[in-house]
Amino acid sequence: MNFADYLKQKLPAVESEIMRGLPSPTAGSSEHIRTDLETYLYQPLSHFSASGGKRVRPVLCCLSAEAVGGSAADALSIACATEDFQSAAIIHDDIADKSEMRRGEKCLYKTLGTGLAINVGDAALVNVIRRVTMASNLTDQLKVRIIDSLLAMEEHTLEGQALDLGWAQNERWDITSAQYLFMSRAKTAYYSAAYPLVLGALIGGAPDNTLQVLKEFGLKAGLAFQLQDDLLNLIGNAEAQGKDYRSDITEGKRTLAVVYALEHLSEPDKTELISILSAHTTDTLLLARAVKLMKDANALEFVHTYALSLVAEAKNILNTATLTEDARDTLLSMADFFVNRER
Repeated sequence: MNFADYLKQKLPAVESEIMRGLPSPTAGSSEHIRTDLETYLYQPLSHFSASGGKRVRPVLCCLSAEAVGGSAADALSIACATEDFQSAAIIHDDIADKSEMRRGEKCLYKTLGTGLAINVGDAALVNVIRRVTMASNLTDQLKVRIIDSLLAMEEHTLEGQALDLGWAQNERWDITSAQYLFMSRAKTAYYSAAYPLVLGALIGGAPDNTLQVLKEFGLKAGLAFQLQDDLLNLIGNAEAQGKDYRSDITEGKRTLAVVYALEHLSEPDKTELISILSAHTTDTLLLARAVKLMKDANALEFVHTYALSLVAEAKNILNTATLTEDARDTLLSMADFFVNRER
């Protein structure tokens, strides 16, 4: 089965479990307190969780469990923990980046206020571990391994976020392609693919060598996913993305296309690109000019080619693991899906 079809097949169960496992007001609170808690915390978290994206991470976790001979149903609650982490990460990320839109709506901090939005993100983060402790089908020993993997995933993401935010705060434009790739792998690839695969395989009872193969496969595929995401923001479907289109330029993000262009442009063009990126402009002509400068440096073609090479490497790595045939085919399809999607 190709990954797009597998995603559609698993989506109803994933959506249901995400919502079922969300927190609610603690016992002992009065009716008035419960109403306020719903208003300020639980309803915003529920709404944000319900408006999620493609649910690739939890579906990958289910697929990985099946790939090693386990059950997607057994992995479902932990799979949804990865989606809680995604919610926390992007709620906080939007605040740090001063973003305007998320999933077609105003960012949560824009509608709820920064303090309350941070708190909602924290609640999602707490629920990551809560889903593990509440999973009645898992042994305590396995829960410890799962929590350890989740914490490692979070640590990598925090390292990547620290570099991304620090470079922006200090107006660093001297970042090399290698440095960018380390940052992006840490910030995105670990939690977008590598650890969802590891978690599913852990629940499926995979040996350590299989866990390592799936992790390496996920790191390469996950990085390719991010590179495609960056490209789509620059040259994807403007109508589908709405106000998010070319927002990476407005926010002055150091993507691989930007970093590569700055490494290869002439000094005047480099200065012009930095000026546009530093202005936080929404002027469509200036945004188009920035993209033109990146194209002139062959940066967009470089990013696309590099993403394809990562997918090829990921596929070669996967072929060294002992997996069920159907699930292997779906994982291979997933790697292609990551770089061929148009949204």
